[in-house]
Amino acid sequence: MPSLKEVRNRIVSVNSTQQITKAMKMVSAAKLRRATDAIVQMRPYSQKLTEMIATVSANAEGAQSNPYTNARSIQSVLIIVVTSDRGLCGAFNANVGKAVVNLINEKYPSQFEAGKVEILAIGKKGGEYLSRRGYNVNNQFVDTFSKLSFATVRTAAEFAMNGFVDGKYDVVEVVYNEFKNVATQILKAEQMLPIVEKKDDQTKKSNVDYIFEPSEEEIISELIPKALKLQVFKAVLESNASEHGARMTAMDKATDNAGELLKELKLIYNRSRQAAITKEILEIVGGAEALASA
Repeated sequence: MPSLKEVRNRIVSVNSTQQITKAMKMVSAAKLRRATDAIVQMRPYSQKLTEMIATVSANAEGAQSNPYTNARSIQSVLIIVVTSDRGLCGAFNANVGKAVVNLINEKYPSQFEAGKVEILAIGKKGGEYLSRRGYNVNNQFVDTFSKLSFATVRTAAEFAMNGFVDGKYDVVEVVYNEFKNVATQILKAEQMLPIVEKKDDQTKKSNVDYIFEPSEEEIISELIPKALKLQVFKAVLESNASEHGARMTAMDKATDNAGELLKELKLIYNRSRQAAITKEILEIVGGAEALASA
C-alpha cells in the first residue's frame, strides 16, 4: 500500500490536471460556437455556388475546355491534408493521417513508390504524423490555422491550382474532418482537381436555352477558380469546427476520468490513514501491556 505522502501528492496532481481539462473544455466550447457559426454561414453559399457551376457546365461547351477539367494520366499526386496545430483532441488528427495513408495505398501505390505523391499540410499535426512515416510533406502552408482567413487559405488553394494547370500535379485530393456535431466528425476525401462532373449532375442537364452575359467561357472561367478556393476554405472551416468539437469531447471525458481517479485515490488515502492509525493504536496498547506485565 502506498504511503500517505505519495497518495496526497497524486491527489494534488490529479486535481490540478482536472482543473486544466475543465478550463480547456470551456475554451473549446467558446471557440466551437464561433467556428460553427462560420461553417453554418458558409455551407449554403458553397452549395449554391456548386449548383450554379453544375448547371452552367452541363449546358455549356466551354466547360469541357477549362484547364481545371483537364483529366490526364495520373503520374503525380498532391494531397491537401487539413488537421489542427495542437493535440489533446482525441483521435482527431490521427484519423486524418490514417485516412491519407489508406487513400495512398488504395488509389496511388505506384505513384508513391515512384516518389510522386506530395502532401500539402494545413495544420502542424498532419504534417508531423506523415513526416514520421516517410511521406513527402510540404510545410509551406502549415501555419494557416494560426491566422485563419480566406486570404491565407486562398494562397494554399492557388498553389494546388497552379500546380495542376502547369502539369506538376495530375490530381489533387483534399482530406479533412467534416463537422456534424460536437461528438461526431466525418472523415472526407474529396477530389479537388481535375473537376469531374457527377453522374447525378449528368441526369439533370436542362434543356433551357440560357442567355449568358458575358459569354459562357468567361462565366465558367470566373466561377470555377472561386469554387475551388471555396472548396479548400470550406474544408478548413469544417476541420476547425471539428477540432474544437473533438477537443471539447476529449476534455470532458478527461475531466470525468480525473473525477473517478480522485475518488479512488481518496478511498486509498483514507484506507492508508486508517491503517496507520490502527497500527499506532496497536503499538500503544502493546507498549502499555508490556509495562503492566513488567
